[in-house]
Amino acid sequence: MTDQTDPAASSDPAGSDPSSAAPTDPAAPVDPTALAADLREALRPLWRRLGEHRTLSMGKVGILARLDRHGALTATDLAAHERISHQAVAGAVRELEEMGLVSRRPDPADGRRVLISLTGTGRTRLDGERSAGQEWLIHAVTDELSETERATLAAAVPLLGRLDAEGTR
Repeated sequence: MTDQTDPAASSDPAGSDPSSAAPTDPAAPVDPTALAADLREALRPLWRRLGEHRTLSMGKVGILARLDRHGALTATDLAAHERISHQAVAGAVRELEEMGLVSRRPDPADGRRVLISLTGTGRTRLDGERSAGQEWLIHAVTDELSETERATLAAAVPLLGRLDAEGTR
């Protein structure tokens, strides 16, 4: 039998870790520095697990996903949206084009610009890349979280999305 007075046996790891952002008093303010560290540490292994079965790099998947959401874009626009260098986009787009996942065409409004578009093959590949880790995540959420915890996590998703909203530092 486990001694419930032993802090190491506590079922509340956030309350027993002084560096955790989760305050023991719900009315107490949350330390943003500790919260950022906790969030980074919680997301890192999830991000790795989601990418385990992917065949493309996260950067290439990001480019394909951006083109899927926004339609044809220039390399400059992709670099700005993905927050990576123009050179990195150019190299990734070249490889994606060689794989038949994107195509390039002159911009009809400005012939000096080149628009990059997702091909049908690219959309199919993107769907496969997206679903690669989703099956694991569905099982993890279902098997490891209670209904109340799933509702809490669902409520946090829009907040996480705001952290990377357009225009955020």
